[in-house]
Amino acid sequence: MRYSGLTLFLLTTLLTTLMVTAQPDKPALEQTMFGQMPDGRPVHLYMLRNKSGMVAQITNYGGYLVSLQTPDRTGHLDPVTLGVPTFADYLAGTPAFGPIIGRFGNRIAGGRFTLDGQTYTLAVNNGANHLHGGRIGFDKKLWTASVVSGKEPAIQLQYTSPDGEEGYPGTLNVTVTYTLQADNALRIDYRATTDKPTVLNLTNHAYFNLSGMKRDVLDHQLTLLADSYLPTDRSQIPTGERRPVAGTVFDFRQPTAIGARINDTTDLQIRNGFGYDHCWVFDNPTGELKKGAVVYDPLSGRTLELFTTEPAVQLYTGNHLNGKLKGKEDVAYTRRFGLCLETQHFPNSPNQPDFPTTTLRPGEVFKSTTVFKFGVR
Repeated sequence: MRYSGLTLFLLTTLLTTLMVTAQPDKPALEQTMFGQMPDGRPVHLYMLRNKSGMVAQITNYGGYLVSLQTPDRTGHLDPVTLGVPTFADYLAGTPAFGPIIGRFGNRIAGGRFTLDGQTYTLAVNNGANHLHGGRIGFDKKLWTASVVSGKEPAIQLQYTSPDGEEGYPGTLNVTVTYTLQADNALRIDYRATTDKPTVLNLTNHAYFNLSGMKRDVLDHQLTLLADSYLPTDRSQIPTGERRPVAGTVFDFRQPTAIGARINDTTDLQIRNGFGYDHCWVFDNPTGELKKGAVVYDPLSGRTLELFTTEPAVQLYTGNHLNGKLKGKEDVAYTRRFGLCLETQHFPNSPNQPDFPTTTLRPGEVFKSTTVFKFGVR
């Protein structure tokens, strides 16, 4: 039997509730219709709720973290990530409000790299450089979603990237699992395999605002447990140097307001990034899950602790937000209204032999974990 697109939409909307419970103090996972791709394929939204009432909403389009709601010090639940109201808004494009980024997060200089003696040319979409997987990266793909059974609500997304997509070699099989833990932490597990040597740097590009969309993030207190960062050239490609943060505007080893030094244009790196848009280097050679950052918002009392197996994090402070996009709360996302903590390997690693390798070969399994844990003070 064949159904029209409208009939299919209505049937799916009526029949796609999974594992739903009416009790607010118990974990739950609910699937609903979010929209349709231009070719008619249905797009779903998955609501994960833990027993404390924390809520995460994730779509299988691009793996976007559509919404994350956490309590403030009074127990009031507010959104703490930037997002747009409808699927049509996501399809039209956003400044990467929470998607899976791949194959390669951040920049590759000139859209070119050489691997095993062969040079590969990638899609160029950021001046002369390749950024966040190219013109049609993982954030624009429809992933296959499945519910993960267990005590905590979890969704697994799967995508197979064909050989040559955006210029990358190898057929890449990727799974990303979002788990909403009982301790008010959102855990993201990445796994990938390839049939040819390739390069890979997966991350999530969520913008956080712990005030609950009440103001920008300049008063957020940030701690980065990193002794060095990667300076960049004017096109934001790392120079290859690892520079100590001591004595610079990049020293967040002690809690410091993000806005305290963000406009210090006497620093060339601040000028290059139009604020903070740089990679901080962790001392994490073994790839263990370790704490890398803490964010605290004095207004709401919310805290965010970052744990990761990755060797670095890209801090981006929403320098190019301009107020043209609004969230579900009808709040304009003005400059520096959100901050990103993109756990990853170093930008442009395929062209920097002294950087930790991002090469993945057949028979190897790429694994990475990042945890965003929320609390209050």
